[in-house]
Amino acid sequence: MKKIVLSMMLGALLAGTSFADDAIRDRKENQQRRIGNGVKNGSMTAGETTHVEKQESHLNKEIRNDRKANGGNLTNKEKAQVNRQQNHLSKEIYKDKHNGKVQQ
Repeated sequence: MKKIVLSMMLGALLAGTSFADDAIRDRKENQQRRIGNGVKNGSMTAGETTHVEKQESHLNKEIRNDRKANGGNLTNKEKAQVNRQQNHLSKEIYKDKHNGKVQQ
């Protein structure tokens, strides 16, 4: 009975980690898609795109380094920080796409 409970708890823990990792990956892919659409339809200038891409690259590097430091996982505090940074980046993408500047 104890083995069943322990394996269920371990499964729940692993599923939670996987869900958080999936959410981070999904948001990253969605934001890349939004940037790509902005470039394609001209609503983001080259400078805006470069700036946002650099920020995203920095965030991705930070995530890799945090995972490396923690045996492949992010702590809850790091997950919250990544979420805040992704929120900020998402708002910046929105502002850049809707600021009236267009790629010539």
